[in-house]
Amino acid sequence: MKNLRIKLVLIGAAILVSAQSFSQSILDSGAVIVFEKEIHDFGEIEFDADGRCVFVFTNTGNEPLIISEAKKSCGCTIPSWSKEPIAPGETGRIDVKYDTKRVGNFAKSVTIKSNAINTPVHVIKIKGTVLPKAESGIPFNNVGPMISASNQNLLISSL
Repeated sequence: MKNLRIKLVLIGAAILVSAQSFSQSILDSGAVIVFEKEIHDFGEIEFDADGRCVFVFTNTGNEPLIISEAKKSCGCTIPSWSKEPIAPGETGRIDVKYDTKRVGNFAKSVTIKSNAINTPVHVIKIKGTVLPKAESGIPFNNVGPMISASNQNLLISSL
């Protein structure tokens, strides 16, 4: 009877260990997304400059990574990404373009939805300051370019 109890305890322990190992392997199975950076700071950027940046990520999991959505926080930010699955160990990218025709500070986000087991919803951010539009250096009035008195005399004498 004592041997039977010991055998039952050992069998029970073996079942628990194998069940825990099996459940752990199921939990560890899937795509895992890891970004090189999660925030891009443009710093000061010229008016109407190229407001593009790239967020590179790697699938460190053991299943293909599929990004189903990249939702922008406003209309001034445009994300784009490959709709193809990213194989384990491979890298992918999310391109983000900001409309730099809006002067002033900005902080925008893009929410990434994927099948990643570590973060199925992940937020990447961009920020910076768009500088005012540069002056052309040519004086201008409501009628057209300003003409100095000496240039006016040249124009009149050439007529």
